[in-house]
Amino acid sequence: MDSDKRQLLIIDDDETYRGVLARSLERKGFAVQTAATSPEALEHCREQIPECILLDLNLSGQSGLNLIRPLLELSPDARIVILTGYASIQTAVGALKLGASHYLPKPANLVDIIKVLSSDDIDIPEIQDESRMSIRHLEWEYIQRVLAENEGNIAATARALKMHRRTLQRKLAKKRGPDPA
Repeated sequence: MDSDKRQLLIIDDDETYRGVLARSLERKGFAVQTAATSPEALEHCREQIPECILLDLNLSGQSGLNLIRPLLELSPDARIVILTGYASIQTAVGALKLGASHYLPKPANLVDIIKVLSSDDIDIPEIQDESRMSIRHLEWEYIQRVLAENEGNIAATARALKMHRRTLQRKLAKKRGPDPA
């Protein structure tokens, strides 16, 4: 890797999105590594400490929020930006409390991503009004919050939600569709 370029780690389980974003940011002068899973991301951080990390909120049904603290333990000065299609004020605040620098709803354009990777100002972009969120989306947000509170432990989260563990696993495995307006 070129030592003059800013080291960037992209953590996203969507292979196509991750690849396109990596190529775009490489053309903008970043030295990019990518990871699809939490263990892969942590291994990359151990090998080469990134200055910047783009982290998807939903990593194959697991909350990306659970990865913020371990990433910061390996790379305490890293600027972590959460990218997500599940944007809400609650998850934005939760991400910032855990140590993320910024929070961008998908689809975020390249200009916005580069801006937050370079800016010291915390600016949460306007997020859809929670009063217009579907019940399904609110349920997803609540599950993600409880999952983060239980450090990703499915059994403990299921108990806290008074839900069967398998039901919770099925809900986490489903990809959330678009919210009806």
